[in-house]
Amino acid sequence: MRGLEELGRVRLSKHFYFRDFLYSEIGNFHRIPNLPDDPDLAIETGRALCETLLDPLEETFGRIAVRSGYRSAALNRFGNENRLNCAANDNPLECHIWDRGRGEDRVAGASIVIPWFADRYVQGRDWRDLAWWLYDHLEFSEIWFFPKLCAFNLVWRPLPLRRIDSYIAPRGTLLAAGATPGEDGGQRRARYGDFPPFRGIAFP
Repeated sequence: MRGLEELGRVRLSKHFYFRDFLYSEIGNFHRIPNLPDDPDLAIETGRALCETLLDPLEETFGRIAVRSGYRSAALNRFGNENRLNCAANDNPLECHIWDRGRGEDRVAGASIVIPWFADRYVQGRDWRDLAWWLYDHLEFSEIWFFPKLCAFNLVWRPLPLRRIDSYIAPRGTLLAAGATPGEDGGQRRARYGDFPPFRGIAFP
């Protein structure tokens, strides 16, 4: 218990502590502890996710909501085996197990909602407006969009894939890994011209 308390107090970035990512409905309901096998690695990759991707979102849009953050290998395996919307532990795109890779294989991801955009999405706003904003402003690896509240998985890797997929119509791949956007920069910027000014690290 004391170790879990200390882990939760670890500050990952300006806006986030590890505790923000430990809650799991699966773990809570099925009484499965959500504890990393390698806390130091989980902290290292979680810190990269927060500093590189989540802090700029919070600075720009205000408070973001974490729907699903860190998952232990045991918890994620249970979720996958019981069809609870968890990818297999050995799936190359599984991003919630922050302490399973080393070096260039490190990965950290979270399912998040941006309330500022969710309010507009439920009124008919196109999810691709947010997708292209993310592409132009953040050095993410993968993004997967989901219909409820326009939640999305946002993934950090040392060598980002730059891939965007969606379960929202039009479903499928908006941008394949390594591909060039079909819309030019002017078209993309027009989509999100009413977004708040970007606050964070701007990548070339």
